[in-house]
Amino acid sequence: MLRFSCLLEGVIMALEEKVNVLLEEFLQTRADLFLISCKVSQTNKIEVTIDGDEGVSVQDCLDCSRAIENNLDREEEDFELSVYSYGITNPLLYPRQYVKNKGRDLQIITIENIELNGTIVDADEEKVVLTWKERRAKEVGKGKVTIEVKEEIFYSNIKRATINIKF
Repeated sequence: MLRFSCLLEGVIMALEEKVNVLLEEFLQTRADLFLISCKVSQTNKIEVTIDGDEGVSVQDCLDCSRAIENNLDREEEDFELSVYSYGITNPLLYPRQYVKNKGRDLQIITIENIELNGTIVDADEEKVVLTWKERRAKEVGKGKVTIEVKEEIFYSNIKRATINIKF
């Protein structure tokens, strides 16, 4: 049984490696798209999730699917292929996703479980910069004053970040 399991694992790895190479080739032709995940199950179910700097169209998913499917041999191994666009309600995982969402409202839960809500004003490979308005006590006298807060949050300090969708 162990030998069969190792053989099965080898077949899955071979298919996964082929798919990853095909994905890499496809994404080199489409600099505006990037890979979020690629999973290959034991039953050869391939699930690819992509995102794009300007979003992902149905045609982008079709092009990606064809780039994979047309270069795999069903006679060699049967498979099921699905290509998805990364939904806006899903958490942000990569710096490129923060950059593409500049100007949008973001909710962040830090690793200290602090919730921050603000607008993305900048993002790079290490951090995101949020701004929001906050009421604080006046330094002199009674009452409160509204101030604009601007804070840099390093990705390493983020547990979860999601876009706040407004209707």
